[in-house]
Amino acid sequence: MLLSEFIQSAAAGLGAVYPQQEARSMVSILVCERLGVQSWTHIVNPSFEIPEQSRAQLEEDLQRLVGMQPLQYVLGFSDFYGRRFRVGPAVLIPRPETELLVDAVLQRLRAQARTGAEVFPPKILDLCTGSGCIAWTLALEFPTAQLTAVDISADALAIARSQFLDADSPESSGRSRLSFVEADVLDLSEDGLSGEQSAAAAGKYDVIVSNPPYVMEKEKPGMRSNVLDYEPALALFVPDDDPLVFYRAIARHASRLLTDHGWGLVEINALLADSTAACFRAAGFPAVSILPDLSGRPRFVFFGRE
Repeated sequence: MLLSEFIQSAAAGLGAVYPQQEARSMVSILVCERLGVQSWTHIVNPSFEIPEQSRAQLEEDLQRLVGMQPLQYVLGFSDFYGRRFRVGPAVLIPRPETELLVDAVLQRLRAQARTGAEVFPPKILDLCTGSGCIAWTLALEFPTAQLTAVDISADALAIARSQFLDADSPESSGRSRLSFVEADVLDLSEDGLSGEQSAAAAGKYDVIVSNPPYVMEKEKPGMRSNVLDYEPALALFVPDDDPLVFYRAIARHASRLLTDHGWGLVEINALLADSTAACFRAAGFPAVSILPDLSGRPRFVFFGRE
């Protein structure tokens, strides 16, 4: 089969469940990854034939996509902050908004480093780590940082630990500064954090970051089935009658686990920005602010002791 024929047919089939432009983009990514071609190969080389041994894989992938499985799960990876992370149904697919969270944390860490702040090297706690994309990225982008990453899901932690296993990859250098802990963020004790890292045993961190579950159940009707049917509900949803349950827990943990100069940043539900910020003020943090994403929507809450 010609590559151009497959792309045309696949885009038409996928266009039945996705907007046409998105469908074409997904097919383009799929063939580039599976065949090692460029997005324009079928244009500049219209006679390009799909190797026979690759056709069955592409057809299987396409059927999964038509069934609304996310492209990232089909391929087994998602790109985040310039790196490729393993993903699967046990973890959320990293979003661009979370890259902004990482970027904001790194900017503040670098600004503190330039002033010679006493908090260096920083000890960072990542709550609800999922795929580990936040913890890994902070460890790799800020080479002196020590990270403890916590999640309730053993399957999610298995994926987080499995990132960058190739000892020859430059990213593997971050492994010695990363610890993964299976624990419930809603019921987190210092004992539950100890055992894998001295910072955890000491019970003090310089920075706390988190992208916890924050989508209310009542928001489900506005969501696509590729999210509802495949991404882990445990990492997405909170009850309508208590949507801030994770933020109250994070604020409570932060009040006892942060150092005197410690601070944190959490991703939030834009619909609950003011009430989320209030959780951290109620926990005794004098410096609390709401930060926007690139579209101007409230997306993060910063909290600090000063």
